[in-house]
Amino acid sequence: MRLCAAAHNRKNWLFSQTPSGAQASAAIYSLIETAKVNGLSPYEYLQFVFETLPTLGEDDDLGTLLPWRWKDTLPV
Repeated sequence: MRLCAAAHNRKNWLFSQTPSGAQASAAIYSLIETAKVNGLSPYEYLQFVFETLPTLGEDDDLGTLLPWRWKDTLPV
């Protein structure tokens, strides 16, 4: 991570008004960075997650939404 990116992200945390807001921000940032590491477009990956998540039942495996598992289902 570049130094200026780290400083920018640190300033973003100032806008988390509550601990739950900070946890939500951390979860989204983690998903975005993990998608990048796995060679995925963060926008397309998050779009897939937000469209698929509401359709999953209680017995469905949330692990299927993880970037490294989703990457394997993409057409070559």
